[in-house]
Amino acid sequence: MTYLVAADLPTTPAGERFRTLLARPGILQLPGAHNGQAALQAKAAGFDGLYLSGAAMTASMGLPDLGVITVDEVCFFIRQIARSSGLPVLVDGDTGYGEALNVMHMVRSFEDAGAGAVHIEDQLLPKKCGHLNDKKLADAHDMAAKIAAAAKARRHLFIVARTDAAASEGMDGAVARARLYLEAGADAIFPEALNTAEMFREFARRVPGVALLANMTEFGRTPFYTAAEFQEMGYKMVIWPVSSLRVANKAQAQLYAAIRRDGGAQNMVDRMQTRAELYATIGYHDYEALDASIVTTIVPSGIPQRA
Repeated sequence: MTYLVAADLPTTPAGERFRTLLARPGILQLPGAHNGQAALQAKAAGFDGLYLSGAAMTASMGLPDLGVITVDEVCFFIRQIARSSGLPVLVDGDTGYGEALNVMHMVRSFEDAGAGAVHIEDQLLPKKCGHLNDKKLADAHDMAAKIAAAAKARRHLFIVARTDAAASEGMDGAVARARLYLEAGADAIFPEALNTAEMFREFARRVPGVALLANMTEFGRTPFYTAAEFQEMGYKMVIWPVSSLRVANKAQAQLYAAIRRDGGAQNMVDRMQTRAELYATIGYHDYEALDASIVTTIVPSGIPQRA
């Protein structure tokens, strides 16, 4: 399977494929994938859809998640994840990168890059991670105008409206905003930073008949719940936005410390993805097979030992 062969590529638009996943029984599990390799590994583990986190994108670039990256930079990540995995991707659209026209540009750009869904949040810039303090909220009607603009611009993209209102406006405010955003054209609602099972259940009870998204991020305000527990609470989607990046970053820090300490990576080999495992993941030999001029690679059988 490669993205160079037309028969290997999905023919149905990503937004339609995302809707098909949502129509299945049970909760849709969307692990975060911060690059193409992570997307392939998530697919190999059996996931049918993926999530692309703004925090993961910015952190992988060495930047904070404060709304400082551009639509084109996000599209770079979308393209590699959608292309490598062929899976529909829900993308973090932050605040929409501006007002109505900017939101429409974002929607078209994300669709062209291969996204299946986007969520837009009702914060003001500089925006913050939803689980941090003192977030500044946009006027609810201004946010609804962005949702309406997104719905007008999309061809197939599934639109999720995220509200960060629970922390400052309480459950009443969050529910009122959710209803307004649904009227404006949102397909689903993402109530961010709820911190008890009772809050999750109350929101689901007060916004019935709507696909709801739960965020199971680590080190935030939400206690650990499983996908099955979120489903029982009334949620149709769950994301683990930055988990893959956190695990990868921790492993990289340990590697660099070991090289500095030991003068090489020889004591970390048992923690590494082997060359054969890497080539199998990215389909290396499938690409070679497409061009008969490339001599088939023979993977070394092991690490040479010193005499």
